[in-house]
Amino acid sequence: MKTTFLAVILSVSTMCAFICSYFLELTMDNMEQFLSVCCVVLLDGFFGMIAGIKREGFKTFKALSVLRTVIVWWVILAAILTVEKSFPGTGWLSETIIVPFLIFQIISALKNASMAGFIKVEALNNILDKIDKHKGLRN
Repeated sequence: MKTTFLAVILSVSTMCAFICSYFLELTMDNMEQFLSVCCVVLLDGFFGMIAGIKREGFKTFKALSVLRTVIVWWVILAAILTVEKSFPGTGWLSETIIVPFLIFQIISALKNASMAGFIKVEALNNILDKIDKHKGLRN
């Protein structure tokens, strides 16, 4: 009885250690991607909180949603990197999914910085006009 229980506990702990060491290696090999997701989301959240404080006061739920966003995108990135590591030829997957998210977050951070008063509206419009040249000039 004792040896069966001990064998089950050792098996479960070995499996958990294997999974944790696998994800540790995955995150350390791709730490720049995890760090860039974290920095961009926190940058957007920082300016968003400041803009929100100026508009409507501090909202704890909105501040905590920044952490939720970081964790969700880390989990998505980990799943994508696992697929990339498992199947040769899928090295393009993380760039295809994560880079557009990062671009939209950076644009959101610029907008929040403008709403918080850190960037002048004219400068932001100039930046956005250079991104979307195909849409023409503003009137």
